Formats: sequence, C-alpha cells, structure tokens
Amino acid sequence: MTADTANKDKKRFLTGLLLLIAALIAAAAFAGMGMFMYNMGKDMSTMTQAVSQMTRDVHSMAGNMNGMAQDMVKMASSMVEGQDRMGSDFAQVAEDMRSMTTSMVGMSKDMGDLGQHIGTMNVNMAAMNQAMQRMSGDMAYIRYDIHKFTEPENIMLPFLR
Repeated sequence: MTADTANKDKKRFLTGLLLLIAALIAAAAFAGMGMFMYNMGKDMSTMTQAVSQMTRDVHSMAGNMNGMAQDMVKMASSMVEGQDRMGSDFAQVAEDMRSMTTSMVGMSKDMGDLGQHIGTMNVNMAAMNQAMQRMSGDMAYIRYDIHKFTEPENIMLPFLR
C-alpha cells in the first residue's frame, strides 16, 4: 500500500465517517423536528378542542342571556301591570274616601237637623203636655156637668142637696 493509497483510504474513511456523522446529525435533526411537529400537532388538537368547547360555552351563555332577557322583559311588564293595578286600586280607594267623606258630611248635617227636630219635638211635647193638662181640667168640668144632667132633680131642686 502506498502512501497515496493510504491517504486516499484515510480520506475516504474520514469522508465516510463525516458523512455518517452528518447523516446521524440529520437523522437526529429529523427525529427532533418530527417529535416537535408531533407535539405541536397534539397541542394544536388540544387547543382546537378547547376552542370548540369555548364556542359551545359561549353559545350556551348566549342562550342563557336570551332567556334572562326574556325573563327581565316579563318581569318589567309584570311590574308595569302591577303598578297600573295598584294605581287603579288607589284611585278607587281615593274615590271611596271622597264618597265616604261626602256621606259623613251629609250624615253630620242630618244629625244637626235631627237635633233641631228633637228640640222642636220637645217644644211640641211640652205644648201637648199643657194641652193635656187643660183637657184634664176640662174633663173635670164635663164630668160635673154630666153628673148634673144625670141627676136632673138636683138642678130643679137645688135645696135638696
């Protein structure tokens, strides 16, 4: 073996070894890139699932918010209706109070008139009482006169008494 051949063999060996090292580095780089891509794909899949779940959650929240908005509209209309009813109830109470006040004023006037009539009735009863006394006195005279007529002999012969 000559020195030239030995140099060429050495060169070839070194070149082969260099190619082998380059191939190993390339294989390691490809393996690292493959693992990176695999993990990135897994992460992207997990992220896509999370985004899909968030989308479903947002749709669910939107449905819940729509339901709450409808409930709030119902509640507001119920409150308006309740206030209207309460307003009409209070208006009726006010009307009843006016009517009651008017009735009480009339009743007070009637009681005053009744008091006057009772006073007049007292005066009339006093007059009637006096008339009854006069009538009682007159009855005594009538009794005396009737007694005289039932015994005419007393009138004709007064000295017989």
